[in-house]
Amino acid sequence: MSKLHIKKGDTVCVLSGDDKGKTGRVLAVQRDKNRVIVEGVNIVVKATKPTAQHPEGGLVKKEAPIHVSNVNLVDPKTGKPTRISIKRVEGKAVRISKKSNQEIK
Repeated sequence: MSKLHIKKGDTVCVLSGDDKGKTGRVLAVQRDKNRVIVEGVNIVVKATKPTAQHPEGGLVKKEAPIHVSNVNLVDPKTGKPTRISIKRVEGKAVRISKKSNQEIK
């Protein structure tokens, strides 16, 4: 499995697809599939049968995963999408924004 430059809780911007330009928080990262689930992006409608949690069943809207190459991290200083580099600081790997050279927490 490869290490991804995006973590759960990051704010990302969608670069391509139907939701191009939207930003949202990362809810989950699927490292084995190189995909992320972003809040409010790539909404799909699923038909569900009645269960104990959803007694009426019906149509449920939820976020579907999108490929990690279609999103970029949002720079906390400028608020725009940016690429990142990884540098070692005191033995730890730290993500650095390419636009502002700021550390990304």
